[in-house]
Amino acid sequence: MGWIFEPAQTIAVPVEGEVAQFPVRRVFCVGRNYVEHAREMGNEVDREAPFYFTKSAQAVVATGATVPYPPGTSDYHHEMELVIAIGAPAFKVSAGQALRCVYGYAAGLDMTRRDLQTASKSKRRPWDTGKDFENSAVIAPIRRAEEVGAIGPQRIALSVNGQMRQDSVLSDMVWSVPEIISHLSTLYHLMPGDLIYTGTPAGVGPVGPGDVIEGTIDGLAPIRLMVGAPD
Repeated sequence: MGWIFEPAQTIAVPVEGEVAQFPVRRVFCVGRNYVEHAREMGNEVDREAPFYFTKSAQAVVATGATVPYPPGTSDYHHEMELVIAIGAPAFKVSAGQALRCVYGYAAGLDMTRRDLQTASKSKRRPWDTGKDFENSAVIAPIRRAEEVGAIGPQRIALSVNGQMRQDSVLSDMVWSVPEIISHLSTLYHLMPGDLIYTGTPAGVGPVGPGDVIEGTIDGLAPIRLMVGAPD
């Protein structure tokens, strides 16, 4: 059987200490998972259950890239996040069993066309154009879960052109890693290759051509993104 056109190549993320790479299946993102970030966006946290949006695997781009300023926006924002890499099937797992499904963790950036997201929110429409676009899911190399240890006290921070903008700890997340996996697994059959961006702390803001974004999470490979001129 042939193809009408060549299928897209598999998107993959490097793994620290491994030659083999982690193939990306799907990308889930948790919304409003830090109280202070929700407040700076004019929202309150829904403490009944986490909520999600998705990005295409084609949105994934590796750390170190220079990406063009995206089309259709004049308010392009950074959001620094912990990323969970799923390594085993998970469906309706308890929070107590959820960590068994984690392959590893990485630093990530959920890049956002904030003006498009805001317009969609005001009209009660989906966030797709504000969130799911080319190069909007930036990721650093994955580190295996057993090498990272328990998630909680690690610092998460981001600077633009050397100036600090985001600075928090992972324990400030409203929904913990086990709780996110457990809840999301009641909505989807999570599978190896799925990535979960776990939300961003306060301090998000705009970037433009020429800006250099650098993010860190204790114990993980740092992330770096350069913003280029529009296409």
